[in-house]
This record gives sequence, structure tokens and C-alpha cells, in this order.
Amino acid sequence: MISRVDVETHLAAVEQALIAMRRSQSRRALAELAVPAFEVLDVIEAAERSGSQATVSGVAAALHVDQPRASKLVTSAVDAGLVARVADKADGRRVLLVRTPRGRATSADLHRARQAACAAAMADWSDEERVVFAGLLTRFVAVFGAR
Repeated sequence: MISRVDVETHLAAVEQALIAMRRSQSRRALAELAVPAFEVLDVIEAAERSGSQATVSGVAAALHVDQPRASKLVTSAVDAGLVARVADKADGRRVLLVRTPRGRATSADLHRARQAACAAAMADWSDEERVVFAGLLTRFVAVFGAR
């Protein structure tokens, strides 16, 4: 049976791992992939996968920023040629965001780079460990991110 002390120790270990991961990303491993325009691409791609339409409001909500900040991030992505603004055919007053061909190619490059960084970090893990970790991390983020 797991004691309360063990649970608290494990929770502290998870917290410290999250801190270390955030710090390492801001300094090294994925820092070059954390460009704000890339975050906008990720939000638009997630909307596409879910069958919904991306908007500046959706970017603001997904990135937990206010509307003016989201608008600046989207403008940066548009200026970089990664995203286009298009009129909503159902409501001409509404502007939708779509990835340009360059944006889709950049998304694919980002996926490859992020997955390569993860593969390198787990290079000495067994296939079973990778599967278990992927399932648990996905579950954790789904709950953690919803709060």
C-alpha cells in the first residue's frame, strides 16, 4: 500500500520535473521551436483536426492571452507567411485563420523536430516504457490543462 508520504513525495517529484522541463525548454531543447508564430500554427492545426474553425478569439483562449496579444501573435504569423486570414463564407463579418502551404510545411517540420527531441530524450527507454509514458503524459496533460 502506498502511504501518504509516498504520494506527497511523488507529487513533489512531478512538480519539480515540470519546473525542470519548462526551464530546459526555455534554454535549450525546444526553445528554438517555441516561436510565438509556431504557437499560432499549433492552435490552428488543432482546430483543423477537431473540425472547428480557427479565429483570433480561439487563439486567445488556447494560448491563455488577451485578445490584443492574440491579434499581435496572429499578425506575426500572417507576416511570416504561415497563416492567412479569410472571410467566413457563412458570416462575412467573421475572419477565420488558415495555415498557408508554407504554414503546413512549417507545422510538419515542427512535428519532426519535436519528435526527434523526444526520441533523443527517450533513446535508452524500452518500447513499453515509451508507450506507458505517452499514455500517462497524455492523460496528465488532458486533466492538468483543463484546470
